[in-house]
Amino acid sequence: MGSIQVTGLGKAYKQYPSRWSRLAEWLVPFSPPRHQLKWVLQDISFSVKPGEALGIIGVNGAGKSTLLKMITGTTQPNAGTIQVDGRVAALLELGMGFHPDFTGRQNVFMAGQLLGLSMEELQRLMPEIEAFAEIGEYIDHPVRTYSSGMQMRLAFSVATAQRPDVLIVDEALSVGDAYFQHKSFDRIREFRKAGTTLLIVSHDRQAIQSLCDRAILLVNGRLALAGAPEEVMDFYSAMLAEREQQTIRQERLDGGQTRTISGTGEAGFADIALLNEQGQSVEVLSVGSTATLRIVVDVKVDIPRLVLGFMIKDRMGQPIYGINTHRTQQALENLEAGERITYDFRFPVRLGKGNYSVALSLSRFDSHLDKNYEWRDYALVFHVINVQQPDFVGCAWLDSQVAIERSGSRTPETCL
Repeated sequence: MGSIQVTGLGKAYKQYPSRWSRLAEWLVPFSPPRHQLKWVLQDISFSVKPGEALGIIGVNGAGKSTLLKMITGTTQPNAGTIQVDGRVAALLELGMGFHPDFTGRQNVFMAGQLLGLSMEELQRLMPEIEAFAEIGEYIDHPVRTYSSGMQMRLAFSVATAQRPDVLIVDEALSVGDAYFQHKSFDRIREFRKAGTTLLIVSHDRQAIQSLCDRAILLVNGRLALAGAPEEVMDFYSAMLAEREQQTIRQERLDGGQTRTISGTGEAGFADIALLNEQGQSVEVLSVGSTATLRIVVDVKVDIPRLVLGFMIKDRMGQPIYGINTHRTQQALENLEAGERITYDFRFPVRLGKGNYSVALSLSRFDSHLDKNYEWRDYALVFHVINVQQPDFVGCAWLDSQVAIERSGSRTPETCL
């Protein structure tokens, strides 16, 4: 079983005003320093227990890849300590460790030995690596002829040829096609069930929330937030939308969830309710019934355009259904301060049994990243029960109709 312990980690690079300053510092070693340190990571501490999965989130340049390189030992830290127990397999930069002029097969043996596999083990695993990568005859072609997706297929196949104690995955999987991404994540899930410790960097909300037990957010090289994946992803989404003195705050709900609220405040939610078919405000809905999501919005200042959207998410934070008034071509324009708008979204409850939450967004266009008036996660939480429909499994009720036809008959033979 693998584990990771990171304590007070820091990484800095030397910055020189000119190349002559670098040369002078090298030639005159006892002279005053001619460089400044640029810290890309500072005071990072976290631990990953055996069998646990941790997601690392942050914008480009936040220090995510540098952190993974230090954990795998390809880059040395300036401060702090790293302790990794168990056999590590890492998929960092695309094709890292591959030589472009060697064939895929030759690169498998070279990269595999870097991962600690012997030639005998690689000979035994080679058929499985070929089968999983699915690149056909290209396995015997130079890697320089590969597309980025083919390189990723082969690199992932080698890194996961044997179940490691610790698996570290950067965003290389994002270049693959949808089929291979599903195949790769299925293998990662199998490893997790078998006890592999996982460290993954991804901008894919679904990947982080479905694979990880916890997540951390890096902002400007520092640890900004650590917690449940959905809580951290909600804060990250709000942070991306932060523009023009927006505010971001988090509230702890009675049920233990953390609600993230952000926006400029130029328009905001005054009331939110879920109504049943009789128009009563409810927290429990029945499968197959009809519900209305009623949202009241107050306009605080004059705004040129207003779009309201909502997203229903399951208990794991995975999006089930979302729509907004931009997509329905019902955006409002030229609103004045003091106006109040009431929206009614009516929909059939084709959901499976379980707990769901509603996230709301007030924006100018289709995305809240352009202009975010207010974004609110866990704006409303409700429960779906099944008392009228046949019992089924899953998150969607499709109300399938079954037609069965039997033809022909079998007459039993007469025994003498």
